Amino acid sequence: MKRGSLPILFVVLIFCYSLAGLLYYLNDIFHTKDEIRNLEQLIQTRTKLSPDLAETEADVSEENKNPTNAPIQSEFRYLYEQNSDFIGWLSIDNTGVNYPVMQDPDGSDYYLEHDFQKEPSIHGLPFLDSKCDIRDSKALMIHGHNMKTGLIFGELMNYKKESFYKDHPQIRFHTLYEKEDYEIIAVILSKVYEKTDNDFRYYQLDNLQTPEGFDSYMEEIKQLALYPTGKTARFSDKLLILSTCEYSTVNGRLAVIARKILS
Repeated sequence: MKRGSLPILFVVLIFCYSLAGLLYYLNDIFHTKDEIRNLEQLIQTRTKLSPDLAETEADVSEENKNPTNAPIQSEFRYLYEQNSDFIGWLSIDNTGVNYPVMQDPDGSDYYLEHDFQKEPSIHGLPFLDSKCDIRDSKALMIHGHNMKTGLIFGELMNYKKESFYKDHPQIRFHTLYEKEDYEIIAVILSKVYEKTDNDFRYYQLDNLQTPEGFDSYMEEIKQLALYPTGKTARFSDKLLILSTCEYSTVNGRLAVIARKILS
């Protein structure tokens, strides 16, 4: 091989590698959208089931599949049977935020890089923090990728603008067991701090178990809020926190904090 051909070969290899990466990324976008659409259609189909058929489904190995022995909403039973890591469905009206929420029983961030079928995925899926329990926790924190495509939690970046918040003030999180609606009380920018840093960590939820700790947490959130919403939360409220990466600073995070709307 001639010496002059080596740089050309190198450029060709780099081009092929980049093209392969781009094709893989585009395919993952298509796959993610297609999977979510199919899962949503399954839920809609189950929702339209007659009461008799829904009742029949409820009798199928329910105690063996549901470790809490609590009744699962009929529209979610089939998805739960397909993947018992599925814990609910998250959506924000008139946005692309419309996804299943997962939780790996091993307490990992497995679904940052895997889809509903547990196949590798760049986009992953929103997942509940390992320290949270959908039935018992006072605050639920859901993590998800901030994708440039807008998928997963990419659209949450729009909440930096107060006008977007005013048009999309509520979040719907229907768990396996309960239909829950939340109203947004604050949007904050923060970061993941080093252990030696003495800064407020919105992602540490232990202190919410006492009235004093809850009030202190909410005061910190108020100080970090990008704009006033005129809303806050009390110790009796249940919180929902959507957390994603934010790239204006190293290890940056954007969090949307909401409180459960009592029916």
